[in-house]
Amino acid sequence: MTAPRTTLLPGPRAAEVLPDPAGPRRPWAATVRTTACGAAAAGPVIALTTGYAPPTLIHFTVLANVLVAGAFAWSAVRSWRGGPPLSPRLWGGVLLLAAVTGLMYHLVLVNFGGSPGSTLRTGPDTATGWSTTVSLLLHTVTPLAVAADWLLLTAPRRLRLAHIPLWLSAPAAYLGIVLVRGALLSPGAPARYPYPFLDVDAYGYAGALTQALALGLLFAALGALITAVDHLRPNVTGWFPHGRNRISPPAAGGLK
Repeated sequence: MTAPRTTLLPGPRAAEVLPDPAGPRRPWAATVRTTACGAAAAGPVIALTTGYAPPTLIHFTVLANVLVAGAFAWSAVRSWRGGPPLSPRLWGGVLLLAAVTGLMYHLVLVNFGGSPGSTLRTGPDTATGWSTTVSLLLHTVTPLAVAADWLLLTAPRRLRLAHIPLWLSAPAAYLGIVLVRGALLSPGAPARYPYPFLDVDAYGYAGALTQALALGLLFAALGALITAVDHLRPNVTGWFPHGRNRISPPAAGGLK
């Protein structure tokens, strides 16, 4: 393994050695990712402050957007400092969460109309004002931002099939939270089970877990598809501008 380059400080501090950053700064990518972080965080914040669809935080879409916002914030900081990219084990999971959020809404919930307990209220009677804005941010803007970052700002061929079980840990944890929360709440509590297929009162634990397992298999297949696309797509990261090393340029020679 090649040791990181170092920079000698002139004068009395010449003995000090400072490590160079892992790579060139990417202020342009940092700006884009900061903007995407703001968009991902805006949906949950607006939903919570307007209170138009309580209890909001138990919805998978909202929690997924919170995780995406955190990942974008971390990635933006690394891009600004010239640090290494996020681990594919982490970013692949974020990508899968965003894909599930967008596809489930646009291919399933929109076509079947949803229900007050199945998703944030987005029916025709509430498709105005803040509800439209929140729905657009949560279900469309965030998934598209994650996909664009993956395809345009991330090097290809980093995702692995072996990462998929780790990516599925977030949906599995969510399932556990929903079931425990539902067991603790009294029958008839609002959004006791936020999605119809997880309604233990209607299907029992065996039925709810069977449907959750079927969705888990679909998520795993989607993760495999994303991994395959990652290995086939071209590398376009060189098309975008990069900053230079703030401590010493890559071609800098030794101190004379």
